[in-house]
Amino acid sequence: MIIDDLKQRLENYLSDQSGASAEVLNLKPLAGGASRDSWMIEAKFGEDVQKLVLRKDYATQMNEKSLTRHQEFDLMQRAYDFGVKVARMRFLCDDEAVLGMPFFIMDFVPGISIGPKVMQSPELEHARSVLPEHMAEQLAKIHTMQVNDFDWLYRPRVGMTPAEETIAATYEILDATGAKVPAFEYALHWAKINMPQNEAVTFIHGDFRIGNLLVDEAGLSAVIDWEFGHTGSPLEELGYLCMRDWRFGNDHLHAAGLCPRERFIQAYEGYSRRAVDRQAVDWWEIVGNLRWGIICLAQANRHLSGEDPSVELASLGRRSAEMQLEALRLIEKIEQL
Repeated sequence: MIIDDLKQRLENYLSDQSGASAEVLNLKPLAGGASRDSWMIEAKFGEDVQKLVLRKDYATQMNEKSLTRHQEFDLMQRAYDFGVKVARMRFLCDDEAVLGMPFFIMDFVPGISIGPKVMQSPELEHARSVLPEHMAEQLAKIHTMQVNDFDWLYRPRVGMTPAEETIAATYEILDATGAKVPAFEYALHWAKINMPQNEAVTFIHGDFRIGNLLVDEAGLSAVIDWEFGHTGSPLEELGYLCMRDWRFGNDHLHAAGLCPRERFIQAYEGYSRRAVDRQAVDWWEIVGNLRWGIICLAQANRHLSGEDPSVELASLGRRSAEMQLEALRLIEKIEQL
């Protein structure tokens, strides 16, 4: 869809939904998302100018277990009502005739989500100093959200722990890629025989890291990209955000490239009032690398199929090797203890 056509369709839709004549003054894609297509909209309703964000699907999807836009809208609305720092939701449309696919529109929240900029921008120096505690507070709050009425939410299969479900689902993603990768096969076997036991089950964001947070000069301004929300182990999130790939060059700062891991875990324990098993976090960090490395292959396949030509998707296939090496390195470190 060319941008002029998208602009006209949005003007028609916003006029219908708001009951006022809407004019789209500015429309531009937002950088940083490989799973969903996001656009910043500056729209005028009468004399009122508002900044909004459009979020819709690409032609192909990365993971069949990701939420629909309707489900993501409902989940973000629940988070907003619960007091999590998230954009206010505005409009939801399931009618594919409007833009060619379902979408929703929410308020624009100022902030930077691109990892290298968060880590390097001089104006965010103070934000980086307080982000670990801001992130721990929001994560603890997310893990107490009540979502039992969302019967469509992805959950561990009956009789499976969160760890068992994650290993099974990761094998399924790997099989779907058609790739035969010895490093993944070995590491998944190791993970299967070293799974943590007796884990709590809560709602989790599913992709909580620098890159899916908006950061301004004061710190964390919003948690974004909720399409992988599900129920599972809250420690999955702690291991995931500690992955080297999400440190954006600050490898010496284990927790999200911002601080030592122990500082973040202690902050999370304080906000959540939940004791954290450090060895279980180690396991989830390894599995996070495995899942992300395999998903990188799946993302590259979207490009190779010709349905979603994208330099970004193509480049992710190369990065899979980095996650293979990292998972093996972490396993070796544990085995040497």
